[in-house]
Amino acid sequence: MNNETVESLRQALSFSPDNVPLKLHLAETLASLNRLSEAEQEYHELMQMTQEPKVSLGLANVFYRKNEYSKCNVLLEEYLEHDKHNFEALLLHTRALLREHSIQQAIATYQKVIAIDPSFSDEELDKELRVSNTVQTVNEVDDNPYFIQHPGISFSDVGGMEHIKKEIELKIIQPLLHPEIYKAYGKKTGGGILLYGPPGCGKTYIAKATAGQVNARFISVGLNDILDMWIGNSEKNLNDIFETARQNTPCVLFFDEIDALGASRSDMKQSAGRHLINQFLQELDGVENNNDGVLILGATNTPWHLDQAFRRPGRFDRIIFIPPPDEAARDAIFKLKLQSKPAGDINYKSLAQKTAGYSGADIDAAIDIAIEEKLEQAIKQGAPQPLDTKDILNAVKKHKATTSDWFSTAKNFALYANESGLYDDILSYMKIKK
Repeated sequence: MNNETVESLRQALSFSPDNVPLKLHLAETLASLNRLSEAEQEYHELMQMTQEPKVSLGLANVFYRKNEYSKCNVLLEEYLEHDKHNFEALLLHTRALLREHSIQQAIATYQKVIAIDPSFSDEELDKELRVSNTVQTVNEVDDNPYFIQHPGISFSDVGGMEHIKKEIELKIIQPLLHPEIYKAYGKKTGGGILLYGPPGCGKTYIAKATAGQVNARFISVGLNDILDMWIGNSEKNLNDIFETARQNTPCVLFFDEIDALGASRSDMKQSAGRHLINQFLQELDGVENNNDGVLILGATNTPWHLDQAFRRPGRFDRIIFIPPPDEAARDAIFKLKLQSKPAGDINYKSLAQKTAGYSGADIDAAIDIAIEEKLEQAIKQGAPQPLDTKDILNAVKKHKATTSDWFSTAKNFALYANESGLYDDILSYMKIKK
């Protein structure tokens, strides 16, 4: 088959546009020639014309070859509802699930492939999914992109912020370190903790340090890991992530910018967003699954936008304010940021004292300003010039703390929408009395 064949088929279709077999032949020919976008268009048009199973299977193959695995899997799930034992569809579904890192589902689907043809073998699938005696586990997770097996940091790496570490120690770490004592009182380990505060103040770093403190696996989840344009697939992705955490306890499951996933349902016009929130709440409740040993941490800059249902008992019922780093923490951050830079004798205490209200991101910005100005001198003199305290203090004067805008907004919520003293920590930090 070649491009002349495609033109002949298109010409024939111009005289018989509703000829399904002819159009299907064109779609298959385009796919065989690796003209995938054109093939996708033909298959989409065919989906409007016929319920022929070959059409959805052909489109799924195109999606797979375009590395659009989520779309491929959604189509195959629908296809397999009507033809559960189709070998070709099951095999393609296995491959697409593996590419999408849905390991448990891939294992289950591959078992169905082998049940149909026990002699079937595939080097990649056997290596990743086949386990002796067909007993499948997900204990080996080194290849799972969600996992940081060992975060590599603990509280000893977090400078300052002693009251934050103490609060996390009491609310999070002790239950995970002494689960037998908690179980004796009928208390589960794990649960949900919401970290909130201005952007750039180390919520992710604290979450990783918490996982390292209890030697737990750490899964960091972003919007791109969950959201999908196909209806129902976002909920599926969310369930897969929770399932992975449940099978690898103790585990810290960290959702960054959780307000983007759990915004108030009353503000939503589309039902898809509400469905995802409902799925999230169901996963948090662990009604159908046991969340024991799974610590769920959520981070947000705008807790007031989070759906109130997330803060009910058993969900994110414990809330911790992460303020801008204190003086000891700023001292540690400056040392960390400058250790790989050409620097002279730096008075870190002076820098920490002059940067009250600075976030970690603000410190980064100030150092960048100092470096840019130092580069001009270095270029003129033809050699790197070490940064000194004065350089950075001058840069600090040019960069104001970005947290001030956040506190202006947060102050209004803390004063006028402070349900059950939820935002009292903000008022305490700002030294405001109600």
